[in-house]
Amino acid sequence: MNRRINTILAIALLSPTLSWAACDVKSGPKTAALLELYTSEGCSSCPPADKRLSQYPSPNFSSEQVVPISLHVDYWDDLGWKEPFAQPQFSERQSWLVHANGHKTSFTPHFFVSGTEVRDWRGDLDGQLKQVTVEPTHAGIRVHAEATGSDTVSITASATAPATGDPLALFVVLTEDKLTSSVSAGENRGITLSHDHVVRKWIGPIALNSGQVDFKQAVMTGSGWNPARLGVAGFVQNLRTGQVLQAVGESQCLRS
Repeated sequence: MNRRINTILAIALLSPTLSWAACDVKSGPKTAALLELYTSEGCSSCPPADKRLSQYPSPNFSSEQVVPISLHVDYWDDLGWKEPFAQPQFSERQSWLVHANGHKTSFTPHFFVSGTEVRDWRGDLDGQLKQVTVEPTHAGIRVHAEATGSDTVSITASATAPATGDPLALFVVLTEDKLTSSVSAGENRGITLSHDHVVRKWIGPIALNSGQVDFKQAVMTGSGWNPARLGVAGFVQNLRTGQVLQAVGESQCLRS
């Protein structure tokens, strides 16, 4: 009997153990700023903005203060280069934010800080971020993302916010860093472009009912995704005004 037990233990110790990486992010007592960039590989003025977004988090802003996401739009595809990371809903969201800010025209590159348009991103971006990050928290968020297989990520999220009378919603996204493209047509022809914080999966809006919501979903990763470079972000937004009440996120947290 002892020999049999020892054999079983030896097999168990020698057998490989499968372990999956996980992200777990939770909002704190201060408001984190959601930094959205609308960009396109078909836009010659976008690479400097892409590079700027890649600098966040930065020495001046930690991941608990700024949550950067890059949303690639498809409306420059007719210039000759089909944007590989675009999703039609990103163009629709940009148009919605433009109208929420009292404007009519979408363009790239285009930054928004917690729902507010940044007109001079080269000179005013850090200033607008600081205006948000000194505010006390207006909502609580927790997002947990865990790789449950080689091509599956399980996401659970919860959010709470005081009732305001306006519709509030939770959004959750999976992002990927260190994406590159060798552009062979359009305004950036002959250039190799690099991107961080690129939104790969967009989930939402998920309505907060009576000021709270709990959510769970399994996401299949795409064939071109690199799981080691995936991160997660979540935010609560006022669907009437466009104001983002709180955001959380972490880059490349699903790597083993």
